[in-house]
Amino acid sequence: MGSSSIPALLVTANVGSIFEEPSEMLKIWTQEFLSTVAKLDPKFIALHCQEVGGKNYENSMKHVEHFVKLLMSSNELRLFDKTRVFLDEDYSSAENFTALGNLYFIHESIENVLIWDFNDSKFVPVQGKEINSGNIEAVVTKEKAKFPQDFFPECKWSRKGFLRTRWSLSGTVLDLINIHLFHDASNFIAMEAYPSVYCKNRRRALEHTLQRFHNDRYGKAPYFVFGDFNFRTDTESVIKKLTEGLSTTRLQNNKNNDHTKLQYANDESELVLTVGKKEFNHLDHQKVFLTPSPTWLKSFDKELEAFEKYLTEYPITFPPSYPFEEKISHARSYMQTRCPAWCDRVLLSHTAKQLVKEDERVEYGLMGLDTCMGDHKPVYLRLELKGNSGTVKCCDHSPYECLPATCQCCQTFASVTINVVDMSDYSNKSFPSVTIDSKLLHEPITRDMLSHDPYTPESVESRSPLPDEKHSKDETRSRRGSVSPTQLKSRLEYILKLERKFPMTRSVSENVEIRGSNENFFRNRAMSEVTKIRRIRLISTTSTNSVQRFQSHHSSSDEDWFEYDDNETDSKSSVQIEGDLDEKKSVEFIETDEVNDFKKKNKFKDDRKRQKKLNCCCVM
Repeated sequence: MGSSSIPALLVTANVGSIFEEPSEMLKIWTQEFLSTVAKLDPKFIALHCQEVGGKNYENSMKHVEHFVKLLMSSNELRLFDKTRVFLDEDYSSAENFTALGNLYFIHESIENVLIWDFNDSKFVPVQGKEINSGNIEAVVTKEKAKFPQDFFPECKWSRKGFLRTRWSLSGTVLDLINIHLFHDASNFIAMEAYPSVYCKNRRRALEHTLQRFHNDRYGKAPYFVFGDFNFRTDTESVIKKLTEGLSTTRLQNNKNNDHTKLQYANDESELVLTVGKKEFNHLDHQKVFLTPSPTWLKSFDKELEAFEKYLTEYPITFPPSYPFEEKISHARSYMQTRCPAWCDRVLLSHTAKQLVKEDERVEYGLMGLDTCMGDHKPVYLRLELKGNSGTVKCCDHSPYECLPATCQCCQTFASVTINVVDMSDYSNKSFPSVTIDSKLLHEPITRDMLSHDPYTPESVESRSPLPDEKHSKDETRSRRGSVSPTQLKSRLEYILKLERKFPMTRSVSENVEIRGSNENFFRNRAMSEVTKIRRIRLISTTSTNSVQRFQSHHSSSDEDWFEYDDNETDSKSSVQIEGDLDEKKSVEFIETDEVNDFKKKNKFKDDRKRQKKLNCCCVM
């Protein structure tokens, strides 16, 4: 390429809702995207998608293939002769599935293009068109990870994670990272204080990700991280701003807390603002948040401030990217479910900003303001990348040498204390305070620790819906010592009786001890924490031919993907557990060695008493 710079277009798009009506929305979306490409005239395009396939994976994945073909066969991209596509579509593996999609299109004028092989730790040439879809775990030219469940025990299984690629474009090395962070589930919880528990979870996830990149074995490179960060405004302060001088009324629904609302009215009793769990409705909603561009609202966009030493962003001059109406006829209107926010962002490290020719054209904007593109409008950054820049290093020493020292580029991120709250429901009757501190997040977490209420409400035993054979067998072996509540109650009562005669040490709930032999286990735990066993099952479709699917949290719907089986277990002295597939097995209760010892001692004493009485009778 003759020019010393590369015109690049970086786009982030949450495409989940366009797969709800694929017959119409896919064509509309691709046309708007391609018209933007034609207008901005880039030579390198990076399109990062989240929620690929929408909620109904088994029905929508075929439309994902059509979506990719529409782009690759378009006239606007005909001169882009090098393509790399990474689509994480294996929804049957809940442990790995992120629903992320990274699509890269390189113009024929860019000749020196390399992509990083994360397996061999080297660059390999990029030639021709290559699509990686379905299960992409073995693809070596990408790095993909899901935020670990035990790292975020308060959040149910979700599709949140990141997908990274590394490139060498005309001698300039950079990382491109697609990321999807946790969303807000309840307006009530979000408005309690800033930062909210949701904000803290997002902060912790981003902190976790940036630390991983800084300390990995591949070496540090300048990076652009763009995706659905789900950043929200300071909801508490926004509501205070909108309701100055208004009176407040709370409509309490004791039967269904989802219908509880806060209403704010003026002196003429005119309703100005209504806030519910999934409702945020202003009297002049579109005027306040969209027309003109709400510069007043931008002052409450604070979530990026915690990372200003590590990340930067070009000035935002466009309206919030979420939540727009999903109806074609209301393309320019916001849904009245959440306070509009800049969820979708293109961020870059400070070293990456050194790669941008800022004296050239830099454009940061919203795509398709007048076109329906789903509940999220895509956000793009068009810039000129410097060529032949090599790898811009943040420091000359190994990251392991400077951590945990405090040089600005390598200093350890501040830890964030998380309040554990059920992300899917606002079930506390007291309003508005809902904070449950948990010290579990500050020490290593085990599966047994997670099984203790109330630390992980509605997240106990969250596993893959379709585990592989080895995983199923491991799960079965680990659960064979399970007992029913009735059995456990009777055994505990017996132990308490023995305890009157013999001192007994109880195990602490945060330090669960597992004992057993021959694959039979009994869990010693605090006596006061005997909980009712509830089995979690995945919500599946009604179709008998449909694979039991792992439903997602769509950004706008906030639906639940788990339901509970409240049927009481068998009252007999055995408990049924789930084995491989639908097989049911009966497991007998196994007594601990301590119980057997108590029994033997007690029996020995009783025998001695009877012998003494018999001797006395014989003497008489």
